[in-house]
Amino acid sequence: MKNVYFSCFLFLVSISLQAQFKPALDEDILLNQNTLSSLPTGLAGQNKLKIEINRYSDLVPDYNKTSSLDTINTSLTDTLKYNMYGDLLNDNPLYNEKSSVWWVAFRVTLTNVTTNLIDHYIFNYEFSHVGFNSWKHNLQTGWEWDVDRFSMNYFFHPFAGAMYFNGARANGYSFFESAPFTVLGSLEWEYFGETTLPAYNDIINTSINGIFLGEVFYRLGSNILDDQTTGANRFFRETAVAIITPTRFFSRLLQGKVFRQTTEEVYQKEPLNIKIASGYHYVSEGTNPAIDPATNSVFFNLYLDYGNPFEKRSRKPFDFFKMGIDLDFGTGRKILQNVDGYGILFGSNVQTGNLEMLAGLYQHYDFFSNNTFELASIGFGPGAISKLPISKSTSLYTNIFANIVPFGGLSTRFGPDTTQTRDYNYVGGAEGRLECTLNIGGWSEISFLGYYWWLHTYVGTPGNSYVGLIKPKVSIRIFDGLSIGYEHLVYYSDRYPYDLASVSAKRTEEKIYLQFFLEEFKFKR
Repeated sequence: MKNVYFSCFLFLVSISLQAQFKPALDEDILLNQNTLSSLPTGLAGQNKLKIEINRYSDLVPDYNKTSSLDTINTSLTDTLKYNMYGDLLNDNPLYNEKSSVWWVAFRVTLTNVTTNLIDHYIFNYEFSHVGFNSWKHNLQTGWEWDVDRFSMNYFFHPFAGAMYFNGARANGYSFFESAPFTVLGSLEWEYFGETTLPAYNDIINTSINGIFLGEVFYRLGSNILDDQTTGANRFFRETAVAIITPTRFFSRLLQGKVFRQTTEEVYQKEPLNIKIASGYHYVSEGTNPAIDPATNSVFFNLYLDYGNPFEKRSRKPFDFFKMGIDLDFGTGRKILQNVDGYGILFGSNVQTGNLEMLAGLYQHYDFFSNNTFELASIGFGPGAISKLPISKSTSLYTNIFANIVPFGGLSTRFGPDTTQTRDYNYVGGAEGRLECTLNIGGWSEISFLGYYWWLHTYVGTPGNSYVGLIKPKVSIRIFDGLSIGYEHLVYYSDRYPYDLASVSAKRTEEKIYLQFFLEEFKFKR
Protein backbone atom coordinates (compact mmCIF):
# COMPACT_ATOMS: atom_id res chain seq x y z
CA MET A 1 0.00 0.00 0.00
CA LYS A 2 2.99 2.29 0.22
CA ASN A 3 3.56 2.30 -3.56
CA VAL A 4 0.32 4.21 -4.02
CA TYR A 5 1.04 6.00 -7.25
CA PHE A 6 1.76 2.83 -9.19
CA SER A 7 -1.35 1.22 -7.72
CA CYS A 8 -3.43 4.27 -8.59
CA PHE A 9 -2.18 4.19 -12.16
CA LEU A 10 -3.16 0.54 -12.55
CA PHE A 11 -6.51 1.28 -10.95
CA LEU A 12 -7.27 4.13 -13.34
CA VAL A 13 -6.26 2.11 -16.39
CA SER A 14 -8.29 -0.91 -15.36
CA ILE A 15 -11.40 1.17 -14.72
CA SER A 16 -11.13 3.05 -18.01
CA LEU A 17 -10.83 -0.19 -19.98
CA GLN A 18 -13.27 -2.48 -18.25
CA ALA A 19 -16.12 -0.56 -16.63
CA GLN A 20 -19.69 -0.43 -17.86
CA PHE A 21 -20.76 3.00 -19.04
CA LYS A 22 -23.97 4.91 -19.46
CA PRO A 23 -24.62 7.18 -22.43
CA ALA A 24 -24.42 10.92 -22.83
CA LEU A 25 -26.65 13.49 -21.21
CA ASP A 26 -29.96 14.51 -22.71
CA GLU A 27 -30.57 11.56 -25.08
CA ASP A 28 -34.18 10.95 -26.12
CA ILE A 29 -35.42 7.40 -25.61
CA LEU A 30 -38.67 5.67 -26.42
CA LEU A 31 -39.66 4.50 -22.96
CA ASN A 32 -41.25 6.28 -20.02
CA GLN A 33 -39.93 4.58 -16.88
CA ASN A 34 -42.90 5.88 -14.92
CA THR A 35 -45.07 3.32 -16.72
CA LEU A 36 -42.96 0.32 -15.69
CA SER A 37 -44.78 -0.22 -12.40
CA SER A 38 -48.17 -0.25 -14.15
CA LEU A 39 -47.36 -2.56 -17.07
CA PRO A 40 -49.50 -5.68 -17.61
CA THR A 41 -48.12 -9.06 -16.62
CA GLY A 42 -47.32 -9.95 -20.22
CA LEU A 43 -44.32 -8.05 -21.49
CA ALA A 44 -45.02 -8.49 -25.18
CA GLY A 45 -46.83 -5.17 -25.39
CA GLN A 46 -43.90 -3.21 -24.00
CA ASN A 47 -42.24 -2.89 -27.39
CA LYS A 48 -45.21 -0.81 -28.56
CA LEU A 49 -44.57 1.99 -26.07
CA LYS A 50 -43.69 5.21 -27.87
CA ILE A 51 -43.54 7.78 -25.09
CA GLU A 52 -40.61 10.13 -25.66
CA ILE A 53 -38.87 11.68 -22.64
CA ASN A 54 -35.60 13.42 -21.87
CA ARG A 55 -33.31 11.89 -19.27
CA TYR A 56 -30.05 12.59 -17.48
CA SER A 57 -28.62 9.37 -18.92
CA ASP A 58 -30.66 6.76 -20.71
CA LEU A 59 -30.50 3.31 -22.21
CA VAL A 60 -33.34 1.32 -23.70
CA PRO A 61 -34.19 -1.42 -21.16
CA ASP A 62 -33.74 -5.09 -21.99
CA TYR A 63 -37.31 -6.37 -22.25
CA ASN A 64 -36.15 -9.94 -21.70
CA LYS A 65 -34.85 -8.98 -18.26
CA THR A 66 -37.01 -6.11 -17.01
CA SER A 67 -39.78 -7.43 -14.77
CA SER A 68 -43.05 -5.75 -13.93
CA LEU A 69 -44.03 -5.75 -10.29
CA ASP A 70 -46.53 -8.58 -10.57
CA THR A 71 -44.03 -11.00 -12.13
CA ILE A 72 -41.32 -10.66 -9.49
CA ASN A 73 -40.63 -13.40 -6.95
CA THR A 74 -41.01 -11.29 -3.82
CA SER A 75 -39.87 -14.17 -1.62
CA LEU A 76 -36.31 -13.16 -2.48
CA THR A 77 -36.86 -9.73 -0.88
CA ASP A 78 -36.31 -7.52 -3.91
CA THR A 79 -33.19 -9.33 -5.05
CA LEU A 80 -34.47 -10.20 -8.52
CA LYS A 81 -35.87 -6.83 -9.45
CA TYR A 82 -34.21 -4.92 -12.25
CA ASN A 83 -33.48 -1.28 -12.91
CA MET A 84 -34.62 0.49 -16.08
CA TYR A 85 -31.50 -0.77 -17.88
CA GLY A 86 -32.31 -4.43 -17.23
CA ASP A 87 -29.61 -4.89 -14.56
CA LEU A 88 -30.04 -6.24 -11.04
CA LEU A 89 -30.98 -3.77 -8.32
CA ASN A 90 -29.28 -5.98 -5.71
CA ASP A 91 -26.69 -8.73 -5.65
CA ASN A 92 -28.37 -12.10 -6.12
CA PRO A 93 -28.17 -13.86 -2.71
CA LEU A 94 -28.32 -17.30 -4.35
CA TYR A 95 -24.79 -16.67 -5.67
CA ASN A 96 -23.53 -14.42 -2.84
CA GLU A 97 -24.07 -16.37 0.35
CA LYS A 98 -23.30 -14.66 3.64
CA SER A 99 -20.22 -15.98 5.41
CA SER A 100 -19.97 -16.32 9.18
CA VAL A 101 -18.85 -13.37 11.29
CA TRP A 102 -15.78 -15.32 12.38
CA TRP A 103 -14.73 -16.03 8.82
CA VAL A 104 -14.96 -12.35 7.88
CA ALA A 105 -13.09 -11.32 11.03
CA PHE A 106 -10.36 -13.80 10.06
CA ARG A 107 -10.17 -12.27 6.54
CA VAL A 108 -9.76 -8.79 8.02
CA THR A 109 -7.07 -10.02 10.40
CA LEU A 110 -5.29 -11.81 7.57
CA THR A 111 -5.22 -8.52 5.64
CA ASN A 112 -3.41 -6.84 8.53
CA VAL A 113 -0.98 -9.73 8.98
CA THR A 114 -0.15 -9.73 5.27
CA THR A 115 0.39 -5.95 5.23
CA ASN A 116 2.68 -6.10 8.26
CA LEU A 117 4.75 -8.94 6.77
CA ILE A 118 5.21 -6.98 3.53
CA ASP A 119 6.21 -3.84 5.47
CA HIS A 120 8.61 -5.87 7.59
CA TYR A 121 10.30 -8.28 5.22
CA ILE A 122 10.13 -6.40 1.92
CA PHE A 123 10.31 -2.71 2.86
CA ASN A 124 11.89 -3.16 6.32
CA TYR A 125 9.97 -0.26 7.82
CA GLU A 126 10.93 0.33 11.43
CA PHE A 127 7.32 0.65 12.60
CA SER A 128 6.56 -2.89 11.35
CA HIS A 129 8.93 -4.61 13.82
CA VAL A 130 6.14 -5.49 16.22
CA GLY A 131 6.04 -8.05 19.02
CA PHE A 132 4.83 -8.65 22.55
CA ASN A 133 6.68 -5.62 23.90
CA SER A 134 5.15 -3.19 21.39
CA TRP A 135 1.70 -4.70 21.86
CA LYS A 136 1.96 -4.33 25.64
CA HIS A 137 3.21 -0.76 25.30
CA ASN A 138 0.36 0.22 22.97
CA LEU A 139 -2.30 -1.36 25.15
CA GLN A 140 -1.00 0.21 28.37
CA THR A 141 -0.08 3.67 27.04
CA GLY A 142 -3.19 4.42 24.99
CA TRP A 143 -4.04 6.82 22.19
CA GLU A 144 -2.47 9.93 20.68
CA TRP A 145 -2.70 12.30 17.70
CA ASP A 146 0.10 11.13 15.43
CA VAL A 147 2.56 13.15 13.31
CA ASP A 148 2.42 11.14 10.06
CA ARG A 149 2.51 13.00 6.76
CA PHE A 150 -0.69 14.19 5.12
CA SER A 151 -1.09 11.56 2.38
CA MET A 152 -0.45 8.72 4.83
CA ASN A 153 -3.27 9.79 7.13
CA TYR A 154 -5.81 10.95 4.59
CA PHE A 155 -5.29 8.59 1.65
CA PHE A 156 -3.34 5.46 2.64
CA HIS A 157 -5.34 4.83 5.80
CA PRO A 158 -8.71 5.22 4.02
CA PHE A 159 -7.40 2.89 1.30
CA ALA A 160 -6.58 0.30 3.97
CA GLY A 161 -10.05 0.80 5.43
CA ALA A 162 -11.54 0.06 2.02
CA MET A 163 -9.79 -3.31 2.05
CA TYR A 164 -11.24 -4.17 5.48
CA PHE A 165 -14.68 -3.11 4.29
CA ASN A 166 -14.50 -5.34 1.22
CA GLY A 167 -13.40 -8.26 3.35
CA ALA A 168 -17.01 -8.26 4.57
CA ARG A 169 -18.78 -6.81 1.52
CA ALA A 170 -17.39 -9.55 -0.73
CA ASN A 171 -18.66 -12.19 1.69
CA GLY A 172 -22.36 -11.39 1.42
CA TYR A 173 -22.62 -8.49 3.88
CA SER A 174 -24.54 -5.29 3.15
CA PHE A 175 -23.14 -1.75 3.29
CA PHE A 176 -24.10 -1.21 6.93
CA GLU A 177 -23.19 -4.75 7.98
CA SER A 178 -19.69 -4.30 6.51
CA ALA A 179 -18.97 -1.05 8.34
CA PRO A 180 -18.09 -2.59 11.77
CA PHE A 181 -15.39 -4.75 10.18
CA THR A 182 -13.68 -1.57 8.95
CA VAL A 183 -13.46 -0.42 12.57
CA LEU A 184 -12.23 -3.86 13.64
CA GLY A 185 -9.44 -3.81 11.07
CA SER A 186 -8.36 -0.34 12.12
CA LEU A 187 -8.30 -1.26 15.82
CA GLU A 188 -6.21 -4.36 15.12
CA TRP A 189 -3.69 -2.38 13.10
CA GLU A 190 -3.43 0.48 15.60
CA TYR A 191 -2.70 -1.83 18.52
CA PHE A 192 -0.84 -4.71 16.89
CA GLY A 193 0.21 -3.78 13.32
CA GLU A 194 2.81 -1.11 14.08
CA THR A 195 5.06 -0.09 16.94
CA THR A 196 3.73 3.48 17.15
CA LEU A 197 0.91 4.30 19.55
CA PRO A 198 -2.67 3.97 18.33
CA ALA A 199 -3.87 7.28 16.88
CA TYR A 200 -7.29 8.93 17.07
CA ASN A 201 -6.92 10.37 13.59
CA ASP A 202 -6.10 6.96 12.10
CA ILE A 203 -9.17 5.16 13.37
CA ILE A 204 -11.40 8.05 12.22
CA ASN A 205 -9.92 8.26 8.71
CA THR A 206 -9.54 4.51 8.23
CA SER A 207 -13.07 3.74 9.36
CA ILE A 208 -15.19 6.54 7.88
CA ASN A 209 -13.29 7.30 4.68
CA GLY A 210 -12.50 3.60 4.33
CA ILE A 211 -16.23 2.84 4.21
CA PHE A 212 -16.65 5.49 1.50
CA LEU A 213 -13.83 4.20 -0.70
CA GLY A 214 -14.72 0.58 0.08
CA GLU A 215 -18.24 0.90 -1.28
CA VAL A 216 -17.02 2.82 -4.33
CA PHE A 217 -14.48 0.07 -5.08
CA TYR A 218 -17.08 -2.63 -4.51
CA ARG A 219 -19.58 -1.03 -6.90
CA LEU A 220 -16.94 -0.54 -9.59
CA GLY A 221 -15.76 -4.13 -9.17
CA SER A 222 -19.32 -5.39 -9.56
CA ASN A 223 -19.64 -3.47 -12.81
CA ILE A 224 -16.48 -5.16 -14.09
CA LEU A 225 -17.17 -8.72 -12.93
CA ASP A 226 -19.28 -11.07 -15.01
CA ASP A 227 -19.35 -14.67 -13.83
CA GLN A 228 -20.90 -15.76 -17.13
CA THR A 229 -17.63 -15.13 -19.00
CA THR A 230 -14.63 -17.40 -19.56
CA GLY A 231 -11.12 -17.35 -21.02
CA ALA A 232 -9.16 -14.13 -21.54
CA ASN A 233 -12.29 -12.07 -21.02
CA ARG A 234 -12.75 -13.52 -17.54
CA PHE A 235 -9.03 -13.29 -16.74
CA PHE A 236 -8.85 -9.55 -17.36
CA ARG A 237 -12.00 -8.89 -15.36
CA GLU A 238 -10.68 -10.80 -12.35
CA THR A 239 -7.27 -9.11 -12.67
CA ALA A 240 -8.85 -5.65 -12.65
CA VAL A 241 -10.77 -6.47 -9.46
CA ALA A 242 -7.60 -7.87 -7.87
CA ILE A 243 -5.89 -4.50 -8.50
CA ILE A 244 -8.78 -2.40 -7.19
CA THR A 245 -9.67 -4.52 -4.14
CA PRO A 246 -7.28 -7.38 -3.32
CA THR A 247 -9.45 -8.49 -0.40
CA ARG A 248 -12.41 -9.05 -2.70
CA PHE A 249 -10.29 -11.00 -5.16
CA PHE A 250 -8.88 -13.29 -2.47
CA SER A 251 -12.34 -13.83 -1.02
CA ARG A 252 -13.55 -14.86 -4.47
CA LEU A 253 -10.49 -17.10 -4.87
CA LEU A 254 -11.06 -18.89 -1.56
CA GLN A 255 -14.78 -19.32 -2.31
CA GLY A 256 -14.18 -20.67 -5.81
CA LYS A 257 -15.96 -17.71 -7.42
CA VAL A 258 -12.96 -16.79 -9.57
CA PHE A 259 -13.49 -19.96 -11.61
CA ARG A 260 -17.24 -20.50 -11.36
CA GLN A 261 -19.46 -19.94 -14.38
CA THR A 262 -23.09 -18.91 -13.96
CA THR A 263 -25.94 -18.75 -16.44
CA GLU A 264 -27.12 -15.33 -15.26
CA GLU A 265 -25.81 -12.06 -13.87
CA VAL A 266 -25.21 -12.17 -10.11
CA TYR A 267 -24.13 -8.60 -9.14
CA GLN A 268 -25.90 -5.28 -9.05
CA LYS A 269 -24.78 -3.04 -11.89
CA GLU A 270 -25.51 0.59 -12.58
CA PRO A 271 -24.75 2.84 -15.57
CA LEU A 272 -21.38 4.55 -15.35
CA ASN A 273 -20.15 7.66 -17.16
CA ILE A 274 -16.40 8.14 -17.36
CA LYS A 275 -14.49 11.25 -18.36
CA ILE A 276 -10.73 11.08 -18.93
CA ALA A 277 -8.85 14.35 -19.37
CA SER A 278 -5.19 15.20 -19.82
CA GLY A 279 -3.29 18.34 -20.74
CA TYR A 280 -1.25 21.34 -19.63
CA HIS A 281 -1.42 22.66 -16.05
CA TYR A 282 -0.14 26.09 -15.01
CA VAL A 283 -0.04 27.32 -11.39
CA SER A 284 0.63 31.01 -10.78
CA GLU A 285 3.27 32.18 -8.33
CA GLY A 286 2.30 32.55 -4.70
CA THR A 287 2.48 35.54 -2.37
CA ASN A 288 6.21 34.98 -2.01
CA PRO A 289 7.57 34.02 -5.47
CA ALA A 290 10.91 32.94 -3.96
CA ILE A 291 9.11 30.23 -1.97
CA ASP A 292 6.12 29.61 -4.24
CA PRO A 293 7.22 30.10 -7.87
CA ALA A 294 4.94 29.50 -10.83
CA THR A 295 4.93 25.91 -12.10
CA ASN A 296 4.18 24.10 -15.35
CA SER A 297 3.18 20.46 -15.48
CA VAL A 298 1.11 17.78 -17.18
CA PHE A 299 -2.01 16.47 -15.49
CA PHE A 300 -4.28 13.45 -15.79
CA ASN A 301 -7.85 13.39 -14.52
CA LEU A 302 -10.40 10.59 -14.18
CA TYR A 303 -14.02 11.41 -13.34
CA LEU A 304 -16.59 8.72 -12.48
CA ASP A 305 -20.35 9.28 -12.47
CA TYR A 306 -22.11 6.12 -11.23
CA GLY A 307 -25.85 5.51 -11.31
CA ASN A 308 -28.76 7.48 -12.72
CA PRO A 309 -29.97 9.90 -10.01
CA PHE A 310 -33.21 10.59 -11.89
CA GLU A 311 -34.45 7.02 -12.19
CA LYS A 312 -37.44 6.79 -9.89
CA ARG A 313 -36.76 3.92 -7.51
CA SER A 314 -35.92 3.11 -3.90
CA ARG A 315 -32.35 4.00 -2.90
CA LYS A 316 -29.60 2.17 -1.05
CA PRO A 317 -26.26 3.72 0.00
CA PHE A 318 -24.12 4.59 -3.04
CA ASP A 319 -26.68 3.67 -5.68
CA PHE A 320 -25.48 7.02 -6.98
CA PHE A 321 -22.03 8.54 -6.50
CA LYS A 322 -19.51 10.84 -8.19
CA MET A 323 -15.76 10.71 -7.76
CA GLY A 324 -12.78 12.46 -9.32
CA ILE A 325 -9.03 11.72 -9.24
CA ASP A 326 -6.24 14.12 -10.29
CA LEU A 327 -2.62 13.16 -10.96
CA ASP A 328 0.03 15.79 -11.72
CA PHE A 329 3.47 15.14 -13.21
CA GLY A 330 6.35 17.60 -13.05
CA THR A 331 5.95 19.41 -9.72
CA GLY A 332 7.80 17.13 -7.29
CA ARG A 333 6.63 14.31 -5.07
CA LYS A 334 2.98 15.38 -4.89
CA ILE A 335 1.68 13.34 -7.83
CA LEU A 336 -1.68 12.33 -6.37
CA GLN A 337 -3.13 15.82 -5.89
CA ASN A 338 -6.87 15.33 -5.55
CA VAL A 339 -9.37 12.60 -4.73
CA ASP A 340 -12.85 13.77 -3.91
CA GLY A 341 -16.43 12.72 -4.32
CA TYR A 342 -19.76 12.02 -2.71
CA GLY A 343 -22.38 9.30 -2.57
CA ILE A 344 -25.97 9.11 -1.44
CA LEU A 345 -26.75 7.37 1.86
CA PHE A 346 -30.51 7.92 2.05
CA GLY A 347 -32.83 9.74 -0.31
CA SER A 348 -35.72 9.78 -2.72
CA ASN A 349 -36.65 11.18 -6.08
CA VAL A 350 -38.83 14.27 -6.34
CA GLN A 351 -40.31 15.89 -9.44
CA THR A 352 -41.97 19.31 -9.70
CA GLY A 353 -43.03 20.10 -13.21
CA ASN A 354 -39.99 19.54 -15.42
CA LEU A 355 -37.57 19.77 -12.50
CA GLU A 356 -36.24 16.37 -11.40
CA MET A 357 -34.31 15.90 -8.14
CA LEU A 358 -32.66 13.28 -5.98
CA ALA A 359 -32.71 14.73 -2.47
CA GLY A 360 -31.25 13.09 0.60
CA LEU A 361 -28.30 12.63 2.94
CA TYR A 362 -24.86 12.35 1.33
CA GLN A 363 -21.39 11.34 2.48
CA HIS A 364 -18.39 13.29 1.14
CA TYR A 365 -14.67 12.57 0.93
CA ASP A 366 -12.28 15.40 0.01
CA PHE A 367 -8.52 15.09 -0.38
CA PHE A 368 -6.38 17.93 -1.81
CA SER A 369 -2.60 17.69 -1.61
CA ASN A 370 -0.54 20.05 -3.76
CA ASN A 371 2.24 22.60 -3.35
CA THR A 372 -0.26 25.37 -2.52
CA PHE A 373 -2.31 23.75 0.23
CA GLU A 374 -3.31 20.46 1.87
CA LEU A 375 -6.93 19.94 2.84
CA ALA A 376 -8.94 16.84 3.64
CA SER A 377 -12.42 16.55 5.07
CA ILE A 378 -15.08 14.02 6.01
CA GLY A 379 -18.52 15.43 5.28
CA PHE A 380 -22.12 14.45 6.01
CA GLY A 381 -25.14 16.51 5.14
CA PRO A 382 -28.26 17.13 3.07
CA GLY A 383 -28.01 17.65 -0.66
CA ALA A 384 -29.93 17.65 -3.90
CA ILE A 385 -29.04 16.58 -7.45
CA SER A 386 -31.31 18.31 -9.97
CA LYS A 387 -31.99 18.53 -13.69
CA LEU A 388 -34.01 21.25 -15.41
CA PRO A 389 -34.62 20.86 -19.16
CA ILE A 390 -34.39 24.22 -20.92
CA SER A 391 -35.06 22.91 -24.40
CA LYS A 392 -35.26 19.52 -26.09
CA SER A 393 -31.46 19.21 -26.22
CA THR A 394 -30.29 21.60 -23.48
CA SER A 395 -30.47 21.05 -19.72
CA LEU A 396 -29.19 22.69 -16.55
CA TYR A 397 -27.81 20.40 -13.84
CA THR A 398 -27.42 21.79 -10.32
CA ASN A 399 -26.01 19.93 -7.30
CA ILE A 400 -25.97 21.63 -3.91
CA PHE A 401 -24.78 20.35 -0.51
CA ALA A 402 -24.41 21.62 3.06
CA ASN A 403 -22.16 19.42 5.22
CA ILE A 404 -21.02 19.02 8.75
CA VAL A 405 -17.28 18.25 8.80
CA PRO A 406 -16.62 16.23 11.97
CA PHE A 407 -12.95 15.75 11.11
CA GLY A 408 -10.36 16.84 8.60
CA GLY A 409 -6.87 18.21 8.06
CA LEU A 410 -5.62 21.59 6.85
CA SER A 411 -2.07 22.76 6.14
CA THR A 412 -0.70 25.41 8.48
CA ARG A 413 -0.51 29.13 7.71
CA PHE A 414 2.92 28.51 6.15
CA GLY A 415 1.57 25.96 3.65
CA PRO A 416 2.82 22.43 2.88
CA ASP A 417 6.50 21.59 3.28
CA THR A 418 8.69 18.69 2.15
CA THR A 419 9.11 16.97 5.50
CA GLN A 420 7.83 13.46 6.17
CA THR A 421 6.02 14.49 9.36
CA ARG A 422 2.86 16.44 10.13
CA ASP A 423 2.76 19.92 8.58
CA TYR A 424 -1.00 20.44 9.07
CA ASN A 425 -3.64 20.92 11.77
CA TYR A 426 -6.42 18.53 12.73
CA VAL A 427 -9.66 20.41 12.15
CA GLY A 428 -13.44 20.19 11.91
CA GLY A 429 -16.28 22.49 10.93
CA ALA A 430 -18.63 22.85 7.96
CA GLU A 431 -18.59 22.76 4.16
CA GLY A 432 -20.77 24.05 1.35
CA ARG A 433 -20.55 22.77 -2.22
CA LEU A 434 -22.23 23.93 -5.42
CA GLU A 435 -22.00 22.39 -8.89
CA CYS A 436 -23.74 23.83 -11.96
CA THR A 437 -23.46 22.46 -15.49
CA LEU A 438 -25.21 23.74 -18.60
CA ASN A 439 -25.20 21.08 -21.31
CA ILE A 440 -25.89 22.74 -24.65
CA GLY A 441 -27.14 20.31 -27.25
CA GLY A 442 -24.52 17.70 -26.39
CA TRP A 443 -21.79 19.73 -28.14
CA SER A 444 -20.73 22.08 -25.32
CA GLU A 445 -20.68 22.24 -21.53
CA ILE A 446 -20.27 25.27 -19.29
CA SER A 447 -19.81 24.43 -15.63
CA PHE A 448 -19.03 25.99 -12.27
CA LEU A 449 -17.80 24.22 -9.14
CA GLY A 450 -17.45 25.97 -5.80
CA TYR A 451 -16.34 24.77 -2.37
CA TYR A 452 -16.30 26.71 0.89
CA TRP A 453 -15.03 25.45 4.26
CA TRP A 454 -15.10 26.87 7.76
CA LEU A 455 -12.59 24.88 9.79
CA HIS A 456 -11.76 25.11 13.50
CA THR A 457 -8.47 23.68 14.76
CA TYR A 458 -8.74 20.73 17.15
CA VAL A 459 -5.03 19.93 17.34
CA GLY A 460 -2.36 22.34 16.12
CA THR A 461 -2.27 26.13 15.88
CA PRO A 462 -5.47 27.32 17.65
CA GLY A 463 -7.81 29.36 15.50
CA ASN A 464 -10.28 29.34 12.62
CA SER A 465 -9.75 29.13 8.87
CA TYR A 466 -11.96 29.92 5.89
CA VAL A 467 -11.01 28.26 2.62
CA GLY A 468 -12.64 28.57 -0.78
CA LEU A 469 -12.18 26.98 -4.20
CA ILE A 470 -13.83 28.31 -7.36
CA LYS A 471 -13.53 26.34 -10.57
CA PRO A 472 -15.30 27.52 -13.75
CA LYS A 473 -14.64 25.56 -16.94
CA VAL A 474 -15.90 25.14 -20.50
CA SER A 475 -15.57 22.29 -22.98
CA ILE A 476 -16.49 22.02 -26.66
CA ARG A 477 -16.98 18.74 -28.50
CA ILE A 478 -14.76 18.38 -31.57
CA PHE A 479 -15.60 14.75 -32.34
CA ASP A 480 -17.97 12.20 -30.86
CA GLY A 481 -16.63 11.45 -27.38
CA LEU A 482 -13.74 13.93 -27.67
CA SER A 483 -13.75 17.51 -26.38
CA ILE A 484 -11.28 20.32 -25.85
CA GLY A 485 -11.58 22.27 -22.64
CA TYR A 486 -10.30 25.09 -20.45
CA GLU A 487 -10.47 25.29 -16.65
CA HIS A 488 -9.64 28.16 -14.30
CA LEU A 489 -9.22 27.61 -10.56
CA VAL A 490 -9.02 30.19 -7.78
CA TYR A 491 -7.86 29.13 -4.32
CA TYR A 492 -8.13 31.54 -1.41
CA SER A 493 -7.88 31.25 2.35
CA ASP A 494 -8.24 33.48 5.37
CA ARG A 495 -6.70 32.19 8.59
CA TYR A 496 -7.26 33.70 12.01
CA PRO A 497 -4.98 32.14 14.64
CA TYR A 498 -5.85 33.11 18.19
CA ASP A 499 -2.31 34.09 19.19
CA LEU A 500 -0.81 35.15 15.85
CA ALA A 501 -1.50 37.65 13.10
CA SER A 502 -4.12 36.70 10.52
CA VAL A 503 -2.95 35.48 7.14
CA SER A 504 -4.64 35.61 3.72
CA ALA A 505 -3.55 33.80 0.58
CA LYS A 506 -4.72 33.53 -3.01
CA ARG A 507 -3.47 31.52 -5.96
CA THR A 508 -4.80 30.69 -9.41
CA GLU A 509 -4.41 27.78 -11.81
CA GLU A 510 -5.22 27.16 -15.47
CA LYS A 511 -5.70 23.92 -17.38
CA ILE A 512 -6.03 23.29 -21.11
CA TYR A 513 -6.95 19.74 -21.94
CA LEU A 514 -8.40 17.09 -24.21
CA GLN A 515 -11.25 15.14 -22.67
CA PHE A 516 -12.56 11.71 -23.66
CA PHE A 517 -16.14 10.96 -22.69
CA LEU A 518 -16.79 7.22 -22.78
CA GLU A 519 -20.43 6.40 -23.43
CA GLU A 520 -22.56 3.46 -24.55
CA PHE A 521 -19.58 1.14 -24.05
CA LYS A 522 -19.50 -2.21 -22.29
CA PHE A 523 -16.71 -4.71 -21.87
CA LYS A 524 -18.29 -7.25 -24.17
CA ARG A 525 -18.84 -10.86 -23.21
